[in-house]
Amino acid sequence: MAIQTPDWVKNAIFYQIFPDRFAQGTQQRLPYTIPLEAWSDPPTLQGYKGGNLWGVAEKLDYLQDLGVNAIYFTPIFQSASNHRYHTHDYYQIDPILGGNEAFMVLLEEAHRRDIKVVLDGVFNHTGRGFFFFSDILENGPYSPWVDWFKIEKWPVSAYNGSFPANYVGWDENRALPEFNHENPQVREYIMKIGEYWLNLGIDGWRLDVPFEVEVPGFWEEFRDRVKAINPEAYIVGEVWRDSRPWLDGKQFDGVMNYLFTAPTIAFTAGDRVVMDLVEGHDYYPYPALDAQGYAQKIESLLEMYPWEIQLTQLNLLDSHDTARLLSIADGDRATVELATLLLMTFPGAPSIYYGDEVGLPGRIDPDSRRGFPFEKEWNLEVLDYHKKLIALRHQYPALRTGEYKILGMQGMVYVFARILGETALIVAINAGTEKATAAIKLDPAVLKTQPSQVLYGDATVRWEAMQLYLSLPPRQGCILA
Repeated sequence: MAIQTPDWVKNAIFYQIFPDRFAQGTQQRLPYTIPLEAWSDPPTLQGYKGGNLWGVAEKLDYLQDLGVNAIYFTPIFQSASNHRYHTHDYYQIDPILGGNEAFMVLLEEAHRRDIKVVLDGVFNHTGRGFFFFSDILENGPYSPWVDWFKIEKWPVSAYNGSFPANYVGWDENRALPEFNHENPQVREYIMKIGEYWLNLGIDGWRLDVPFEVEVPGFWEEFRDRVKAINPEAYIVGEVWRDSRPWLDGKQFDGVMNYLFTAPTIAFTAGDRVVMDLVEGHDYYPYPALDAQGYAQKIESLLEMYPWEIQLTQLNLLDSHDTARLLSIADGDRATVELATLLLMTFPGAPSIYYGDEVGLPGRIDPDSRRGFPFEKEWNLEVLDYHKKLIALRHQYPALRTGEYKILGMQGMVYVFARILGETALIVAINAGTEKATAAIKLDPAVLKTQPSQVLYGDATVRWEAMQLYLSLPPRQGCILA
């Protein structure tokens, strides 16, 4: 059976939004006022800044101008946490975000601009405030929902850490009781949530820690039921490692591609990586890589999955689960530009974490979840190169679906081409601190043209027969067409 993935994802530029921190609507539409942290103050683990979906709707024109045509929201369902991974009700948008009314307005306004909307599905676990689990806390073994969770013995202790929880919580966190996916009623409940929001018009699901759900056939059924409603719906899993078990064409269309993230940071940031921001996490943007080491990592990644899957991977440089790249690279702006150039020219859908495009820093959670900066605080040079690179990706289909061919690597210079039919674009990166020259002999069977127009960046280009001579300033990259 041929693998089928959503065509729109191959042409998408995603923008990841952490809703509490992106934008507040100019009109307060809640029937009450609540105390909030000051927007520009450093974020805390548990405080709310009051970003909402009305605010996102008001910034859709900004996103469209940036070139974004898809949004991935971290969870927006009712919850007792600013990140909303502690779900209370899967059918209600959190009232602080504006409730279901705000979401439906946002969805309509996004679709009117041809912007897709993907929601975060937290289906491995829920919050202890989830109604079914609350019933267990009230009624113990007499609750009709006991078999929906992994209760080990009685009594359960959801809040008092002096006593054992006596139930399974994700990552041993008693605030996150795990569903019992062996229970067919639980399975059906989750399937119906997936269907419900698809029927209301969302364009896909990002699945939180889906590797924790090990019940045979679970994600195959989820895919079948989602695709029955919308064959073009996007299903992307949060899997940080080799994802071949889930990318067989029968489950997910892609994963959050941290196997691209890690070597891209290791190559562009090198020894600038602030180790205490990356050690102990599920990706490894270290040790530093030269061009040959980076090429080996990329070749391995491109051989790992079918091409149809490669084109619908969700590629990223950072997220709400990591420190921001600017901080990882110890404030080195050239790292971010080089990495963004590689992101925007790689097969799969690029994803920008809100604020990266205006130079927002951030160490590990909660600092990586700062309020989106006011316009006077934007780094306009960073915004400008994001716009240029996104526009080039939209302009040249080869950068989206063209074949990826590594052409050469010399020292810290990495050169590759994206080829589609008779069109070829060459991308070259000098990640080193010295001016570099590279001479690359090209096979005419691979590259039928000689791109020499500098579309982006700074380079001196010369061709002699099928020999390409490149001169690149330190810490610079270019795109040739």
